[in-house]
Order: sequence, then C-alpha cells, then structure tokens
Amino acid sequence: MIIASRKPFAEIKKSIELYENILVVGCGTCVAVCLAGGKKEVGLLASQLRMSFALDKKKIQISEETLERQCDHEFLETIREPLKEFDCLLSLACGAGVQFLAETYPGKKVFPGVNTSFIGVAEAAGLWTERCRACGDCLLAITGGICPRTLCVKGLNNGPCGGMIDGKCEVDPERPCAWVSIYERLAEEGRVNQIEIMFPPTDFRFQTKPGRVTHRAYLRRYNAGSK
Repeated sequence: MIIASRKPFAEIKKSIELYENILVVGCGTCVAVCLAGGKKEVGLLASQLRMSFALDKKKIQISEETLERQCDHEFLETIREPLKEFDCLLSLACGAGVQFLAETYPGKKVFPGVNTSFIGVAEAAGLWTERCRACGDCLLAITGGICPRTLCVKGLNNGPCGGMIDGKCEVDPERPCAWVSIYERLAEEGRVNQIEIMFPPTDFRFQTKPGRVTHRAYLRRYNAGSK
C-alpha cells in the first residue's frame, strides 16, 4: 500500500489561493486507508479551506469529489464533464494519481494535497511502516520474506555490518538489525544455510525510471503497451 500524509495546511492554501472554483479530488484506495486522502479527508480539508478563505473575505467556491482510484483512466473519465466548471484541482491522491490526473486533463491546474511517503503496511491502528522500495529485483525468496534493502538502515545486500550490537542496529538501538532478523527467520524455517549466499551489488538497471510494465496476457489480447 502506498502511504502518504497531508501537506501542511498553509502550503495547500497558498497553492490554490489564486483560483475561484476549486475541486478537491480524493482517492478511495491507498490514501483512504492511511487516512490521508479518502472521502472523509476530502470533506475535512474542503471545510477548513472554506472557513479559512471566508475569514480572508475571499469568494472561493470549493467542491468535493472522491474517485475510486486516480491512477486509472476508467475512474478519471467519470469527472470529465463536471470538471468544466473548475479552474483548479486539488488532488489528495499519491504522486502517481496527481500526475495522472494532470495528464488526463492538461487544461486544468492540478496541485497535490499530500506528500507520498513509501510502500508500507498497517502494523496497528494509525501506524504504517515501510516494507518495500520497489527495487525491481526482489530478494525475499532467499532472505526469509524480510527485505534488507528496506529494513536495513544502510540498505545492505549482505550483512550484518560491523556496527550491529546485541542484535540491534547501530543507527537506532531500538531497531532490530535486519540481517539478524533474516538469520533468525531462516533458522526458524530450517534453511539457515541461505544466509551464506552473497548477493552482488544492487543492479540499479532494474530501477530505470520511469518504470513500465505490460502484462503479457494484455499484450496478446489488446495489444497493450504498443505505443
């Protein structure tokens, strides 16, 4: 899941203050789960903006819309007609959704309302932690389902480093060393010998930007990705 958090209110307000008809566009997937850009967050931000601009005696019309996903043309098309009356869109989607919204409607000014943080998981109510860097070369089959590139502060492909003390990271004494965790997981699974495998330096060719993936089934059936 992509984790994001709302930008400071002052920054959001400043980005849209020159416009008169503003649509706050939420996203019903990742940012809704992490309480940054779903329907409730759209309503809250829109209300705050209305009150703030009213105190400034500025006549600004602010409306609300939450799509199921902003990273999918199918759902972006549902607002094509309503968008004609707005001169500014404030997106509470992740960075990918903001860009796709701007690309789909190039005549509209699109501004982000959240900061995209990382790919993570929900560990507890209101707590999300990073688990994946989308490196394009996954090691999890060998490291017992624990990602050293993400969970090791130094992103080491091989470890532990010389700074590990009593199973803890030298950067943060409260943080378990990722490579110690990997060893313990592999030992528990009866395949501790895999800790001896030496990984080569990270191949950054797998992270060529911007990334592009076309599923073979779609390529055969719809000639997808042929552009």
